[in-house]
Amino acid sequence: MNQPAIDVRALTKQYPQLRALDAIDLQVQAGEFFGLLGPNGAGKTTLISIVAGLTRATSGSVRVMGHDVVADFRAARRSLGVVPQELVFDPFFTVREMLRIQSGYFGLRHNDAWIDEIMEALDLTPKANVNMRALSGGMKRRVLVAQALVHRPPVIVLDEPTAGVDVSLRQGLWQFMQRLNRDGHTIVLTTHYLEEAQQMCGRIAMLKAGRIVALESTRALLHRVAGVQVTLRLSGALPPALRAQVVAEEAERTVLRLGHAREVGAVLEACRLAGSQIEELEVGPADLEDVFLQVMSDESERSVA
Repeated sequence: MNQPAIDVRALTKQYPQLRALDAIDLQVQAGEFFGLLGPNGAGKTTLISIVAGLTRATSGSVRVMGHDVVADFRAARRSLGVVPQELVFDPFFTVREMLRIQSGYFGLRHNDAWIDEIMEALDLTPKANVNMRALSGGMKRRVLVAQALVHRPPVIVLDEPTAGVDVSLRQGLWQFMQRLNRDGHTIVLTTHYLEEAQQMCGRIAMLKAGRIVALESTRALLHRVAGVQVTLRLSGALPPALRAQVVAEEAERTVLRLGHAREVGAVLEACRLAGSQIEELEVGPADLEDVFLQVMSDESERSVA
């Protein structure tokens, strides 16, 4: 079997009052586009910090492209590019200067051709000579992505890369990441935008309270939830009998999850009897958000290897 891009074995991180990670085993294969999902406090950022060598584990081991992140830190770090969740930048340099400095950290000279290609892909070229502190939040996040890529790492970790950024950046970023993935780069994504994970990731791990509670292909995860998702826009109130099926309410629309398509008729009848007119109706299959909500609410879920 080929060497995993990321190999996590019995990884535990214990703080005085909290076990952030509890004996996690996880292998991300080379060339995968892998999703790491979980609610706030599940342990995602702790896991990423250990993989990046920023935090020491209490026990267990992590290897990146075969290099132990503690014993062989330099080689492991060269193999990894991390886009952090926080907007961390030096306010005294331009975008191009920042990327040249980042190249220097990895001993790379004459890297401008690749820097130009990255900036073009991330629509940073017009801002190449602009000081970092003059950039918008979305542009700063683009620079963080570019910084993670300047040394051409085989493994790229994206920690909430599209949080608070516009749609155009998301689309451009994902097109670029798909291209890198096709070229052989391994990509690990954490995100609260579950539709992104469903679209981009071939396999997904879900963390809950420091443990992996689901680890399957995206297709297999979607098959775990039977039934359909119904989106309604009503002119009146939602009948109380349907309240238990509600999974989301946003603007004027209500999203219900039903066990089977044949239950849609009962929904329509309940609305008719309640005097609530249906202005808009959409019926579709369950999505990753349905799976996520089910897994996180299932108290019987146990950690998986």
